[in-house]
Amino acid sequence: MTAPLTFAALGLAPALTDAAAARGYTDPTPVQAAAIPAVLRGRDVRAAARTGSGKTAAFVLPLLQRLAATPRTTTRHATVLVLVPTRELAAQVADVVRDLAPVLAQPPKVACLFGGVSINPQMMGLRGGADVVVATPGRLLDLVDHNALSLAQVAALVLDEADRLLDAGFADELGRVLALLPPERQNLLFSATFPPAVLALADSLLHDPVHIDAPDEPEAVPAIQQRAIEVDAARRTQLLAHLVRDGGWNRVLVFVATQYASEHVAEKLRRQDIRAAAFNGDLSQGARTRLLADFKAGHGQVVVATDIASRGLHIDDLPVVVNFDLPRSAADHVHRIGRTGRAGAEGLAISFVSAGTEAHFRLIEKRQGFRVPREQVAGFEPTEVATEAQATGGVKGKRKSKKDKLREAASRGE
Repeated sequence: MTAPLTFAALGLAPALTDAAAARGYTDPTPVQAAAIPAVLRGRDVRAAARTGSGKTAAFVLPLLQRLAATPRTTTRHATVLVLVPTRELAAQVADVVRDLAPVLAQPPKVACLFGGVSINPQMMGLRGGADVVVATPGRLLDLVDHNALSLAQVAALVLDEADRLLDAGFADELGRVLALLPPERQNLLFSATFPPAVLALADSLLHDPVHIDAPDEPEAVPAIQQRAIEVDAARRTQLLAHLVRDGGWNRVLVFVATQYASEHVAEKLRRQDIRAAAFNGDLSQGARTRLLADFKAGHGQVVVATDIASRGLHIDDLPVVVNFDLPRSAADHVHRIGRTGRAGAEGLAISFVSAGTEAHFRLIEKRQGFRVPREQVAGFEPTEVATEAQATGGVKGKRKSKKDKLREAASRGE
């Protein structure tokens, strides 16, 4: 029988091995086993691994070891830069660094930078520099513009939730950040998904990278049951309230498409005596932090959120996720349902499907590789059911191409 792989066998120093054990990292996960040696060797890495697989420790542990071996100058320039798409993920990654770093002989100074709060305390915290910077792109650029931070000596760049940072929404900010970095650096890209649309851009940032597609360990695969409930769009809120009450759900995360929808649905639930709160980008950082703390502590029943909650939000005991509005893509679907079924617990992911969204959900099913049986709830049966033409309208190859239409017109003499 093969002996289990250890962090020490991967090349980690004893102090960091002990720190990992104290944090609950007993045996390396597949992504950690593949990434840690590569990062220690200074290689560029593109790693895809499911949500909850230990990606953060996979780059934090080896980067801390490399940082410990780097001679310090009198001025503390940023040596490691970790870019993340959301405030919540920035705080969580910074917490991991701060938990693991004190075991080093010279613990690094860590700065966590994100918007939604006053910039002045962050500027004060950067006096004297910082060794490790965890930041959202917008606030990072604000601080660079205020001359509070220099990126001229960054030796390692990490894009956490890289697929989100590489999409169009962050393109301008990411481009500005990259222009400020030295060309010679280590680049590490980590994400649960790398859709085809961002793969070329991802690889353009990397030099001779190690590609990691970490398989799930059988015992570590989250037990997420998926359900697809057919319902008219106008009756989704009533159905949601019914499911919450009938299922005795005491904690559920509901995803909607817009900030307005998060407020609107939460208000409708409150009118039905269900403890509900909206979570979106309009909330101040203080309000977002308090809401999440209350939710994790069990004081909230339903959080209705936009996709800012689909990345980096770690709630160990979240039994149910509901797609009130379907996600934009199969990749977003993976991130959303990955909020449940964590830490070995079972999870339930429910998607509401109407006649108008059947085609889109079929596309999501196609990309994830399996079909979710449709079901109906008594009393909420839909009055509109998708026709086959509607249902296949969003699947590539089912609609006639422009060339086919032109050929048909030519054959008719039009």
